[in-house]
Amino acid sequence: MSSISLHNISKVFPDGTRAVQEISLEINKGEFLVLVGPSGCGKSTLLRLIAGLDELTSGSIKIGGKDAASLLPKDRDLALVFQNYALFPNLSVYDNLAFGLKARKVPKAIIKEKIIPVSQRLGLAELLQRKPDELSGGQRQRVALGRLLVRNPSIHLLDEPLSNLDANLRTSMRHELAQLHNEYQKTTLFVTHDQVEAMTLGQRLCVMNQGHIIQVGTPTEIYDFPEYRFVAEFFGSPPINLLKGKIESFQNNSSFTNGSIKIPLPMDSDLAEGEIELGIRPEDWIINSEASSQSVPVTLQRIENLGDSRILHFMDQENTIRAKSELREFQVGKPYFLTPQWNRVHWFDIQTEKRVLR
Repeated sequence: MSSISLHNISKVFPDGTRAVQEISLEINKGEFLVLVGPSGCGKSTLLRLIAGLDELTSGSIKIGGKDAASLLPKDRDLALVFQNYALFPNLSVYDNLAFGLKARKVPKAIIKEKIIPVSQRLGLAELLQRKPDELSGGQRQRVALGRLLVRNPSIHLLDEPLSNLDANLRTSMRHELAQLHNEYQKTTLFVTHDQVEAMTLGQRLCVMNQGHIIQVGTPTEIYDFPEYRFVAEFFGSPPINLLKGKIESFQNNSSFTNGSIKIPLPMDSDLAEGEIELGIRPEDWIINSEASSQSVPVTLQRIENLGDSRILHFMDQENTIRAKSELREFQVGKPYFLTPQWNRVHWFDIQTEKRVLR
């Protein structure tokens, strides 16, 4: 297995596009790291730089302690799975799986020894003589993964490999990928813009935006302690409620005000007076039918029934507020009272959008 070390790397394309900007990152041996962010944020470019398919503009990459600049792509002991599978349409499944080993002049007997267990593991054993156009999307993706596993390099690079699959296939393939990583324990970089894929697969997440790394952490750290407003917005469905307002103090008591909303803060609040943005995830509201000193009066406008839970759309005089609950006894048009779970809220600086307090 190999670690990957990125030091201050940048990539500027000939048209002036700054795809990756001064990124430094350490990927540990055997780690499953997910590069996640919106389309165009630089995550696929970062993967291609590691693979050696694009040249660095500046900075350095080390793979297993060696300077990657001295290594051709074929010598980096890695394999890349693309979004579009990149299978050879004129070759059978067997020959697609064998291609990388044949290129390295591995003996036929050894190639067969490697292909048979992998094809059985991925449910491809009965499909080895078929061509890619005779396969479903899920089967083609399994062939692409199988080609990687047959080679079994130290580093696995996966660029949005599930995005062309339907919802049910994506769920089953996420499970398959997690099992494969547990079994093979290879250093894995997985690119996605899908927050569910990121949260369910990554041991750590690297959140990117506009060519920069915004935050790196475990799924729990990213979700519970977003360092920036952008991270808080990107993760969570339905999305976090964000309310711009200000902290006001009166007679040693503080409150958060946002137009029609005025909520007294807990006595141990350390927030200074001034403008601030309050973030509350939908599941972090306490919903009551009676008022309390820290509640917001609202009216229920719409219910989205997810079966196991309800997404509730409330309105106060000025704001739309989303809440999520497993309870079922809600009525549209009825008044309710929302109270934040203060130990779960997020505060962001209005100017920098950076998290305030931990």
